[in-house]
Amino acid sequence: MKIYGLVGKSGTGKSYQSMNVCRDRKIEGIIDDGLFIYDNAVQAGHSAKRDENKMTAIKTAIFYDKQKRAEVADKIKKVSPASILVLGTSKEMIYKICRHLELPEVSEMIHIEDIVDEDAITTALRQRREKGKHVIPVPTFEIKRQFSGYFMTPLKVFRRKNNKLFQSGEKSVVRPTYSYLGEFVIADRAVVDIVEYAAMISEGVYEVIKCNIKSGEEGVVITMVVVLEYGRGLWENIEQLQRKVAEEVERITAFNIISVNVVVKGLKPLY
Repeated sequence: MKIYGLVGKSGTGKSYQSMNVCRDRKIEGIIDDGLFIYDNAVQAGHSAKRDENKMTAIKTAIFYDKQKRAEVADKIKKVSPASILVLGTSKEMIYKICRHLELPEVSEMIHIEDIVDEDAITTALRQRREKGKHVIPVPTFEIKRQFSGYFMTPLKVFRRKNNKLFQSGEKSVVRPTYSYLGEFVIADRAVVDIVEYAAMISEGVYEVIKCNIKSGEEGVVITMVVVLEYGRGLWENIEQLQRKVAEEVERITAFNIISVNVVVKGLKPLY
């Protein structure tokens, strides 16, 4: 296994450029801010960008927790990529990550200044400072569970070949609590209101009797008790209700919906 290091100060665009480095050097895996990324998907780890403050984020990024580092190290051994790019704010940080994950010595150390010009670094620093933007080099749907309740923006990457543009990948832009405007909370009552609204605009729903919201780190489980209109396609209406509720809650709150459970308490005749 060959190990590459990508060094750059915080906010200089390492995560954004990591996919380019991997493509140019045919590197198969990435270690970035507590995540092991392989085959365009998160294989193991917990994103430091989800932590509450910078101190815990740093500990996550260097795999300080022994149990979590063991899980990531085991996954790397199982996947066994031919090469990995390790991102860090200093050489020392990259060396520490390699020790914690039991990786071989770094074969090549790449500095962000060697692959992008000063203007690009200045732009990246401004985006970080003014807008709190952080990039994760995987598609948004891959990190949805870890960032449930955080508003994320897919960032599609295009390249030009033979005078034609084509999409070469997707990254995700997030705004961690510790580096932006502080924490925000969406009350369960607000989610219940959204669920009830989505239900009442769905076909075949007569009444929502009760709605329960169970929130966790990975997302939300919604359980609702309803009365349906008798004489319509019940199964089709229930499936439509589940889809509608999940879509509306995800759209308005950015929560990851794990499941929408529907309990039919009764049927109301149409006549």
